[in-house]
Amino acid sequence: MKKTSVFLILLLIGFTFQNCSSVKVLDSWKSDAVTSVKDNNFLVVARTENNQARVAFENEIVKQMQEKGYNAVASFSKFGDLKPNEAKTEESQKRLQAILKSEGFDGVVLTVMKDYKEETRVQNDGGYYSGGDYSGYYPNYYGGFYGYYYNPMSYHSRGVYVPESTTTSTSKLYVLETTVYNLKASGENQLVAVVTSQLDNPTSATKIAAEYVKKITASLE
Repeated sequence: MKKTSVFLILLLIGFTFQNCSSVKVLDSWKSDAVTSVKDNNFLVVARTENNQARVAFENEIVKQMQEKGYNAVASFSKFGDLKPNEAKTEESQKRLQAILKSEGFDGVVLTVMKDYKEETRVQNDGGYYSGGDYSGYYPNYYGGFYGYYYNPMSYHSRGVYVPESTTTSTSKLYVLETTVYNLKASGENQLVAVVTSQLDNPTSATKIAAEYVKKITASLE
């Protein structure tokens, strides 16, 4: 499979974090038909009422798709009056189908928030001695058991005691899902890829959007 042919699957959301990762890929799937969408014309949609987040995510996905040669347009820039969160009715469905068909879109990249919760976290720290360095004293400082046991220095520490402390904080957890559809196909065969990720306490929609796309890219390589 050519590298450019799988880019759409590799781009779908991500953040490059290590250790205290802000984004975690929970699940991912791609169809064997992924190579068939290289020439599709994609509409990128972020389903959220938060315009800042919508613009950030749509722009970032479009940017990385275009860099790899895909045809992609952000929904907010093409259809300013499109409401991704509007209630599903027969009329709204027909209107969306008419829009996609009239504008020549035969592919969709859709990102939605599947879940949200707040989590209370307790972090304990301290309760130990810090700064004591015995590395230059082994084994002379300790010697034999009896010598060390009865040495007055064995009752004291060369470090500084760090008092125990407890910090309580509330973290916001978001579960996002990005799906890719090939409208040239029919029924369930339209689904090309699905990526589900958890965002841990994001602070900026703009920053996290760029990271989000990178993370999904890595998860599907």
